[in-house]
Amino acid sequence: MGHEIDLNKYNIRTDLVLDSIIGNENNISHKVDNYGDISVNTVYIDDNNGKLINKKKGKYVTILFDDVTDSENRNNVEIVFKNELSKFIDKDIRSILIIGLGNNDSTPDSLGPKVVSKVMVTRHLFVLGEDVDNGIKEVSAFSPGVMASTGIETSDFISSLVKEVKPSLVLVVDALAAGSMERINKSIQITDTGIHPGSGVHNMRKEISVDTIGVPVIGIGVPTVVESSVIVYDTINYLFKHISYIKDNQGKNKLVFSRKNYLNKIKDRDLTYEEKKDILGLIGELSDDEKMNLINEVLTSVNYNFIVTPKEIDFVVDKLSLLIANGINKSLHNI
Repeated sequence: MGHEIDLNKYNIRTDLVLDSIIGNENNISHKVDNYGDISVNTVYIDDNNGKLINKKKGKYVTILFDDVTDSENRNNVEIVFKNELSKFIDKDIRSILIIGLGNNDSTPDSLGPKVVSKVMVTRHLFVLGEDVDNGIKEVSAFSPGVMASTGIETSDFISSLVKEVKPSLVLVVDALAAGSMERINKSIQITDTGIHPGSGVHNMRKEISVDTIGVPVIGIGVPTVVESSVIVYDTINYLFKHISYIKDNQGKNKLVFSRKNYLNKIKDRDLTYEEKKDILGLIGELSDDEKMNLINEVLTSVNYNFIVTPKEIDFVVDKLSLLIANGINKSLHNI
């Protein structure tokens, strides 16, 4: 294809390391552990492969699940989240500051503030000299808002707070952007590298990490939004999978050709290069990266690369914030 525009500048933004390592799995150390329907993906980034995928050196754990809207599934995910988060926290740490990033007035960006409103805060008991059980750690929490509302760089806000409160560890909770539809509201990323507020929506702010605030930072994030270009790209791929499934099942009876658990039935299916070319012509000839970048280029050029969130986001964010807050409480305190 004689396309001469440099597509690299149109790369789709994602905060998730699992989306970033696609195509580089052989160069990056990672493992997968399964707990029923929940999978835990652990990725270790070093200086070399960090440059390759534009991620900081460190450990990234991503918990993947199907649903947290019913109590049984949510409890199962909460147990896995609590166990994985506990591995990041030294048992000897006594003072923790929890930061909830985001905008409480914007539902998909309200995860951080909602988590902070539900965590167990105890620092005032220590300050007042109250008799506190040995299983309870000193925990403070704060939601700094967004720079558009405060006029203050979030990282500077937190640095000042750290100097005053003097925690041994900072936990930062934030909403993220995903590089695929299947990750939205269905994954939790934990990392010891800190976090970049606003990076998922191309609104780069100063990072919050041990390098900027002088205290170890654990970042906890859930992808709640995705770019329109990702939806178009995923739709084309699902189209190919759907056609492949139809071809092999069109002669079967209605009970066999069922839509129940349809995504699981088609997720590993694909068409041949020639079949894709027959269906979409020149577009069908493109590699995954070329196709994604071209779609991103088109929508970005006409200012239609919207940031999109599911219609049930208010309900799901409430459930996710409760899950994360409970997981944090149980990983910090003996309760």
